[in-house]
Amino acid sequence: MARKQANGASAASNGYSKKRSSVDSDDHDAKRPRLQESTDKTRWRLRSKGGRHTWHYLEDDEAAKEWPQSYADKYYLGMPLELPELPKATNPLDAVRNGLTFFEKLQLPEGHWGCEYGGPMFLLPGVVIARYVTGNPVPWYYATEIKNYLFARANPVDGGWGLHIEGESTMLGTTLNYTTLRLVGVEADHPVMVKARATMHKMGGAIYAPHWSKFWLTVLGVMKWDIVNPVPPELWLLPDWVPIAPWRWWIHMRQVFLPMSYLWSKKWQAEETDLIRELRKELFVEDWNMIDWAGNRNTIHPNDNYHPKSAFLNTVNWLLVNIWNPVFRTKYLVEKAEEWASELIKMEDENTDYSDLAPVNAAMNTVCCYARDGPGAYSVRRHVERLDEALWVNAEGMLCNGTNGVQCWDTAFAIQAIMDAGLTTDPRWRPMLIKSLEFLEDQQIRENAKHHEKGYRHPRKGAWAFSNKDQGYAVSDCVSEALKSVIILQKTPGFPTLIDDQRIFDAVDTMLTYQNPSGACSSYETPRAGQWMEVLNAAEVFGNIMVEYEYPECTTAVLTTLSLFKKHWPNHRTDEINTFITRAVKWIKGNQKPHGGWYGSWGICFTYATMFALESLASVGEMYETSKYAKKGCDFLISKQREDGGWSESYKACETGEYIEHPTGSQVVMTAWALIGLIKAKYPHLEPIKKGIKLLMDRQQPNGEWLQEAIEGVFNKSCMISYPNYKFVFPLKAMGLFATRYPDEKVV
Repeated sequence: MARKQANGASAASNGYSKKRSSVDSDDHDAKRPRLQESTDKTRWRLRSKGGRHTWHYLEDDEAAKEWPQSYADKYYLGMPLELPELPKATNPLDAVRNGLTFFEKLQLPEGHWGCEYGGPMFLLPGVVIARYVTGNPVPWYYATEIKNYLFARANPVDGGWGLHIEGESTMLGTTLNYTTLRLVGVEADHPVMVKARATMHKMGGAIYAPHWSKFWLTVLGVMKWDIVNPVPPELWLLPDWVPIAPWRWWIHMRQVFLPMSYLWSKKWQAEETDLIRELRKELFVEDWNMIDWAGNRNTIHPNDNYHPKSAFLNTVNWLLVNIWNPVFRTKYLVEKAEEWASELIKMEDENTDYSDLAPVNAAMNTVCCYARDGPGAYSVRRHVERLDEALWVNAEGMLCNGTNGVQCWDTAFAIQAIMDAGLTTDPRWRPMLIKSLEFLEDQQIRENAKHHEKGYRHPRKGAWAFSNKDQGYAVSDCVSEALKSVIILQKTPGFPTLIDDQRIFDAVDTMLTYQNPSGACSSYETPRAGQWMEVLNAAEVFGNIMVEYEYPECTTAVLTTLSLFKKHWPNHRTDEINTFITRAVKWIKGNQKPHGGWYGSWGICFTYATMFALESLASVGEMYETSKYAKKGCDFLISKQREDGGWSESYKACETGEYIEHPTGSQVVMTAWALIGLIKAKYPHLEPIKKGIKLLMDRQQPNGEWLQEAIEGVFNKSCMISYPNYKFVFPLKAMGLFATRYPDEKVV
């Protein structure tokens, strides 16, 4: 391992490494956008077409005049809406109406709701690096707002960046976002950069970054491939029956490993520029030429090491480096592996029209296409176009979403909130609801993926994706919530039947494929291997990433939708649905924690999953008075209610597996989740519920909105992600449920 200088010391002068190619400083300067202090927020517009979101900056005055900003544009950008104050709500149903009056202004013309889906701080760097190394630098207005966002999200104490926006500084966040700022044009002597660099050096420099950071910095040419642990594409040549074959891994893991392995095998790196040479001096505390790259493969800062590599994986990596690579990795085998990996990348691109599963693998696939097809290839140009769909502009600047949106997911919850308030028959809200139904009809996936079997895809005919049908990855709870919303509206008098019975049966048939032998459901597909596969988890910063897991949120979503479906279509696959429900209920009961709650993997945390569990038990007739499981769940929630009537759970609960309160106090989203669970379970004591409802009403603003509070979502235990529309749909649902269940009860 290289000897490091004292913390905070500046790096020695660096020479040049052996490089793939080089360009002069003029080319280097041409790759960097011209930065401004800020853009003119009045010139930004969000375009939604076919459920695809792209932000546009109108530099031309006439174009800006012809395309005026919408309320939604202004809201996303944090601009004043200048809406009038609404009559003060005197009861929960009035508060629901006020909330809907505001929320309908955010509905996009196609009928859905958009929002940022940010939080993780490793997404934006991948997009910026991919564009830089492929010769497609971001335009100045992107660069300016990327700079503003990252400045706003720097840790106020040490200047670094975390794994997510509420986390402590890590080497993953700090090395990648520092690099991103340099790529978009921020100079090294800027005070923000000086502060971040000092923290980075104090933490040991970039050699202490985790695997994903080392990969991207190596692709950029700031590191050498020797520092990246082996990512051999030969694994894709393993027969499907082999227990560790990559097709058995969780979909996000295998779709990231795939392009990573291709580039690792090719040892591809970007053209060397002056900026890359400068970064070699800035990111390290030691002389770049003296770094023992191979000796630092496993060097990692404790803040990043959430899931330390297993002894087994370290042994495998040693064998790959010292025996497999020099002895058995023949040219023929390498070429065959690279060819198959390339084919799998093509299938992923074609299945999604180059939007890919998420921006992490989309950015990597972009670089793969550039390395394989050349700079002018359609595959590269289309990738760059579609990467824009993951970018979002908010009041702080430009960020990268976790996927290309939350369109179908949030729209389904909005419909359900209105239903639970008993307002689906109110003519006032019918136009909004019909547009939502039309959107879900348009976004239903009508066929399996083009490369269904060859690409190891799960069935999806009749399903809905989390975002849109272009992305096209069905998820069990996304299918369920969308179908539930469609049934609710199409069975309400006055609404058109846009989705016929056969298409609804297609959705149900796909839903039934998600149940595991245990009775539970997973997310994208049924598990193809067990938790033992985590011994191969090389990501370090995430837990539970190697395989699919069983989730109460997914299981309960499918259960509640099937319970609703069988009421309207009692003769479709009756025995199978009844068996599914029975087995799912049994699993949900068995998954309950000793304290009475359920652990949530997609929202924070016990509050989120307990809401869904209680709702699902209620859908099969198990309530507080009739079910010990429902009673225990309600008692758990009540035990966590705060003095002001609210609930407050921190993301730390996801990391530790223990309920931890958020330091900022009660949150409207968690409060709504708890209330929904209690009301669905018919918790018999009204005073705690009324206190919670009052908090929601008190937090509502005069124009009907609620303000953003703490982050709401999570994935892989350690990374948090934002769901800004939750602060609308779940308070609306909670208050609507209360109003319909207890119409004569007064809260204020």
